Amino acid sequence: MSEKKEPSIWEGFKAFLMRGNVVDLAVAVVIGAAFTNIVNSVVKGVINPLVGAFGTKDLDKYSSCLKDPCKTAADGTVTNGIPIMWGTVLSATLSFVITAAVVYFLMVLPMAKYLARQEARRKAKEGAHEVIEVTELEVLKEIRDALVAQRGSGHDRE
Repeated sequence: MSEKKEPSIWEGFKAFLMRGNVVDLAVAVVIGAAFTNIVNSVVKGVINPLVGAFGTKDLDKYSSCLKDPCKTAADGTVTNGIPIMWGTVLSATLSFVITAAVVYFLMVLPMAKYLARQEARRKAKEGAHEVIEVTELEVLKEIRDALVAQRGSGHDRE
């Protein structure tokens, strides 16, 4: 009687790492982190100053005071009051929307179109294969009918 050997933890871990999905996910996380830095830089370096040009200050500086008077030290720590930093929230929201839009339009939408084309090609090939099979079946039926007709006419002559 042979016993089935259980795979070791190391072998299981190695098999898990070698799966395509894990590698794809790792690449996506690294690219996403790098891309997030780029988008955050664009928002802080371009969009926030543009919004500030229409207002009186940089977008990150906009806030409201929940408990007056609000005072902050030079290093940004709150010394008095309760400030609500809604400009920072708006800045983060803009970063998210820009990131989501770029990911959708540059990655998701082209991939969806590519996969749709691949599916259409696959269905077209299957449809052509089915037509060929039907045509072959029809030809075989015609040959059978012709053979049956020949046998029937051959028996009449004897």
